[in-house]
Amino acid sequence: MSGLETRSVSRDSLFLLANVRVEQESEQYRVRVRNLSDGGMMGEGTMRVQRGTRVKVELRNIGKIDGSVAWVQDQRFGIAFDEEVDSQQARKSQNDAVGEADLVSSPSYAHRAPPAPEAANLRKV
Repeated sequence: MSGLETRSVSRDSLFLLANVRVEQESEQYRVRVRNLSDGGMMGEGTMRVQRGTRVKVELRNIGKIDGSVAWVQDQRFGIAFDEEVDSQQARKSQNDAVGEADLVSSPSYAHRAPPAPEAANLRKV
């Protein structure tokens, strides 16, 4: 990811598990993913890392992604991915066999209000 300010990048709040392997170590850690964007994630777990540590994250429906630890606070940490991913894929069930032709875009109201109802559909009370 570039050195641009990324706080405005939309993130999905979710709860899923990921496997993280610290570079040069054989042990794999199971961590909770608290939020996920195309450029990185916030994880929580007992693994001990420092800012700048190189890691490999394995996410459901996405696969293995290289990255580095951007920040650490208690048991939470941020990982900046080396390459952007399609974070929406991690939300899909593993049972969904999805091909490129099957992808259908639908609006997500996770971070915004749904559209207002049409006046013709309202009734007086």
